Amino acid sequence: MHRLRRTAAAPRRGAHWRGWPRHLVAAGVLAVLVWRLGTGPFVAGLGQVDAPSLAASLGVALVTTLCCAWRWTLVARALGVTLPLRTAVLAYYRSQLLNLTTPGGVLGDVDRAVRHGRAAGDRRRSVRSVVWERFAGQAVLVAGAGCALALLPSPVRHEVRELGGVLAGATVVLVLVLWLLHRGPRAGQARGRAAGWVRTVGAARAELRSVLLARHTGWRILMASVVAACGHVVTFLVAARTAGSGAPPSTVLPLALVVLLAMGLPSIAGWGPREGMAAWAFGAGGLGAQVGVTTAVVYGVMVLVGALPGALLLVAAGLRRAREVGHG
Repeated sequence: MHRLRRTAAAPRRGAHWRGWPRHLVAAGVLAVLVWRLGTGPFVAGLGQVDAPSLAASLGVALVTTLCCAWRWTLVARALGVTLPLRTAVLAYYRSQLLNLTTPGGVLGDVDRAVRHGRAAGDRRRSVRSVVWERFAGQAVLVAGAGCALALLPSPVRHEVRELGGVLAGATVVLVLVLWLLHRGPRAGQARGRAAGWVRTVGAARAELRSVLLARHTGWRILMASVVAACGHVVTFLVAARTAGSGAPPSTVLPLALVVLLAMGLPSIAGWGPREGMAAWAFGAGGLGAQVGVTTAVVYGVMVLVGALPGALLLVAAGLRRAREVGHG
């Protein structure tokens, strides 16, 4: 029995340790920024946050959270899972706080997927609803960044195109290497895995059409995603102004979208890629890498304050569990 328990627990420990390289990358980005720029931009960002910016963050966070929660209910309903809007809003606030205070930046999404799956009695569909909901938000951010870089004058346009070309080339090389590795003695096994991938891709395409591209829900999901993305951009613009950037919004807007895209990368409670991308984008845009880091720090504080209602939800849940244990 003890051996079986150790065997069952081993994958969890392995999964825990496999996440550390990603955290080390984020920590490395922060270390390089401190080495090159010093601690001044970070300290300045913490010191320049004021009451108006925090009040703005709470108001904008309310709107973006409502939109994201509504988007989640639409996706869940399209997958055949019931999710009331009030439940989604409460879960989303809690999810945002966990994402911003725990390593990796995804624990909150895992938490709301598991909790909703337990309540709805269908964990797989609940997990897929969270995945598709986050995918919709990222897709709108990518499209918005592409439009902003194409329509607005931005000094980072050429650099972003080069970066995109490098990433596309690296992806092609990785696919070719994996394909070559699976050829040869294990060709039959490789064909079986390929068939599995084909089935998975086919199922994903079917869900994409029935959920995000459906006639009755697609435009609502798009509208919620656009409003939520605008909320994130407004928060970043306020952060840039608070950090002392005098650049017009038309100049900061493309930079904001590029930084917001970087926030989808693995981080340490939201920190790391955001500050690194902000330093690069603002430096390339002639606004100064120090201003970029300070803006990213102000933005991080603002979004954390905007997610603080999630702390009240966590405290309330803890008190409720304590009362249940006391009565038991």
